[in-house]
Amino acid sequence: MISPGDEALVRDHTVYSCVMGSRAFGLATDGSDTDRRGVFLAPTPLFWRFDKPPTHVDGPAEEQFSWELERFCELALRANPNVLECLHSPLVERIDATGRELLSLRGAFLSRQAHQTFVRYALGQRRKLEADIRQYGAPRWKHAMHLLRLLASCRDLLRTGELTIDVGAARDELLAVKRGEVAWPEVERRMAGLAEENDDAAAVSPLPAQPDRARVEDFLIRARRASALAAGAAGSAG
Repeated sequence: MISPGDEALVRDHTVYSCVMGSRAFGLATDGSDTDRRGVFLAPTPLFWRFDKPPTHVDGPAEEQFSWELERFCELALRANPNVLECLHSPLVERIDATGRELLSLRGAFLSRQAHQTFVRYALGQRRKLEADIRQYGAPRWKHAMHLLRLLASCRDLLRTGELTIDVGAARDELLAVKRGEVAWPEVERRMAGLAEENDDAAAVSPLPAQPDRARVEDFLIRARRASALAAGAAGSAG
């Protein structure tokens, strides 16, 4: 159960929230869930206590997950696939001035580190699919679809320097994988091909070797300072 304090952080201090999952990827079908992701800025005075605010909150709605701004930035600087994709969702539901500045920094988070993090994540997911085959005789086809989508997304990021998460024209062939209409050996062949294309793209990528950590940190410090000043002003008015 989410605590009242955590629920208040999401309700009152969210700076950015969006829809993710199949709806953001252009892969939604009639039965698709609506996955919501967000970023909240915990008021700076909360960090002055022994008990710090949470780094993330699961809820309060179903399929809703939010990160505190600092944790979100840390993960994005490490090229965490889920967090980077959250920054590029075409389905923004809520945003304020801090959230708009966060989105303006999307390029600062991008680097060739994505090659390692995306492919490493995909490799972990592939091992789970292979374990499913050994145990149940078939993979979870939805997960196989998303693995292919992720590898293609990273390849295009490395090639162009821009992260686009909508699958566009690849929708039909990906949904065929989800329905189990593509044999596993063919899915494996596609995965291997995409992994090789990622390696080739990384070698000539226009992305910088490292993200712009200093630029992101400057934004975080200013956000924390503005929060502290707002709290001080509210206290004086009270």
